[in-house]
Amino acid sequence: MAENPAYPVGLRLTGRRVVVLGGGQVAQRRLPALIAAGADVTLVSPEATPSVEAMADAGEITWERRPYAEGDLANAWYALIATTDPEANNRASAEAETNRVWCVRSDDADQATAWTPATGHSEGVTVAVLTTNARGRDPRHTAAIRDAVVAGLRDGTLVAPHHRTRTAGVALVGGGPGDPDLITVRGRRLLAEADVVIADRLGPRDLLAELPPHVEVIDAAKIPYGRYMAQEAINNALIEHAKQGKSVVRLKGGDPYVYGRGMEEVQALAEAGIPCTVVPGISSSISVPGAAGIPVTHRGVAHEFTVVSGHVAPDDERSLVDWPSLAKLTGTLVVLMGVDKIGKIAETLIAHGKPADTPVALIQEGTTAAQRRVDATLATVGETARAEDVKPPAVIVIGAVVAVGPRTAE
Repeated sequence: MAENPAYPVGLRLTGRRVVVLGGGQVAQRRLPALIAAGADVTLVSPEATPSVEAMADAGEITWERRPYAEGDLANAWYALIATTDPEANNRASAEAETNRVWCVRSDDADQATAWTPATGHSEGVTVAVLTTNARGRDPRHTAAIRDAVVAGLRDGTLVAPHHRTRTAGVALVGGGPGDPDLITVRGRRLLAEADVVIADRLGPRDLLAELPPHVEVIDAAKIPYGRYMAQEAINNALIEHAKQGKSVVRLKGGDPYVYGRGMEEVQALAEAGIPCTVVPGISSSISVPGAAGIPVTHRGVAHEFTVVSGHVAPDDERSLVDWPSLAKLTGTLVVLMGVDKIGKIAETLIAHGKPADTPVALIQEGTTAAQRRVDATLATVGETARAEDVKPPAVIVIGAVVAVGPRTAE
């Protein structure tokens, strides 16, 4: 006879007694969700993992440090049985059946009165998956289905077009260093929901090819400036499209607040009364060196790293960088937007005490298929950058960490 399917239901456990028997890995995985649901959790177990013990120490659960005893499930609404003692599990399961307590068993699902689904969350939606077909209750198969559904909800590919959530306003999305897979899940979802995308040239261009045909894509570099400066024109374009009731994404490279003028756009939108969401992105200052095999910190080598803009030369009166102080640091120096100024930067650092043989790496088009790494020293980097024709965008790493690890394939 075919097995009847489980009846799916969501338990509202806020303030209700839940008993967990066993403080091992199963409890460690399940307790956070029970705590998040607001359950009044009592753990019964002689021992617990350090993580479970920390939950008890923080007052998130009540821990009774002893084995299971008859009556422990009294007044419980839900029980998780996960001890290493099969006989105790059987007795607890029988008590749950007698007292009509929904009971999950980690050791024998067939003896349980409830099963724990594979769950995931996306923007207020909980996905719970149970498989009870001919495949059996294979947790890997169930988790794979859960992951596929959650991923589709997060990136917007699973929701029907007429059901997509389009909220008028602007999202400043950090697209990461260039590889389209390095944008955050939230950033990709907002792109999928956008009506208009205003993109920087340094943003992950491959993401634009994924957008539906109706999405208007605007190259920020080609916005007519007229009587406005470039940034003012971009601000006005964001405001104009948002006031038309459209969902606008400002797609930037890296992180919006790391040399991305994100705050200038946030301020302009606030003055215009336009709601704005900021989605952080992976900064090229860390990710690009990492992609090239360079850690910005390393035990015994560098205990700090400093990120500076190199778009203004050290001897330019507009420069806000204290280059003499940077020359005295022993950690890693990461220079963004400094390819055409690196010769002057290197001369300045050497003049203020930085050793001329300090290793330097220039990583062009980091994390993309066109990535390449050029190595030099402070003494040679200016000429090397010219000879190797290093072009922006490139991240420059100065310090002993450059020589720490094996170079990655390019």
